[in-house]
Amino acid sequence: MYMPVALDAVDRRILAALQRDAGLSMAALAEVAGASAASCWRRVKALEGAGVLKGAVRLVEPAKVGRGVNVLCHLRLRNHEPATVEAFQQLVAGEAAILDCWRMSGEWDYLLRVAVADVGDYDRFLMRGVLGHPSVLSVSSHFALSTVKAETVLPV
Repeated sequence: MYMPVALDAVDRRILAALQRDAGLSMAALAEVAGASAASCWRRVKALEGAGVLKGAVRLVEPAKVGRGVNVLCHLRLRNHEPATVEAFQQLVAGEAAILDCWRMSGEWDYLLRVAVADVGDYDRFLMRGVLGHPSVLSVSSHFALSTVKAETVLPV
């Protein structure tokens, strides 16, 4: 379990601004954060060093690149032996269509978010990849009909 990093108000303004636009110049970030550009640069480097800030990315509109269908996939493993878990996690790491994978409590072992072009694309992904894998016992798939909210900005 990670221990939270102590953040002051300036750090929080920096994090909020960078989550909305990772391409801000230090001058623009300094204006938003209420600090000097040099101070912002030092703080950003410290936040990166502490693992608070990870990568800087640009968000892609899924439908514009043929990945407009989101499927939430509950998955149960055959067993929970370390080799089985490791084999499944290697499968997940190698599947580009799997955008998110959470190990869950409760009835299902994992919850995946899969981005595909259409139902046929998901069927191929499921039949050739996931269900054919020796670690997987069962899957329950749920197709998102629309996106009500999809946020990447964490409240800080």
